[in-house]
Amino acid sequence: MKEPNPTYEDAKRRLNRVSGQVNGIKKMLDDERYCVDILTQVSALRAALDQLGLLLLTHHVEDCVFGEEHDHYESRDEKVKELRTTLNRFLK
Repeated sequence: MKEPNPTYEDAKRRLNRVSGQVNGIKKMLDDERYCVDILTQVSALRAALDQLGLLLLTHHVEDCVFGEEHDHYESRDEKVKELRTTLNRFLK
């Protein structure tokens, strides 16, 4: 049996919280809550998603690009290209 990846376990916990935040925002809309309160929760949701992305980006850089287990990049230039591609996707 494969050992669970601690980063992915953390990511799943974060996603569960994000899901709860989305449901909370839906309920606020159903209850016709004050717009500023809803926007505050949207901001908190965005921050939570950013932190999730940062967690996964860090994992990718440390384990997939520079880690020895996944060393499928033959040169420094390939690693830099991978980082640029990944950052471009993440920062859109």
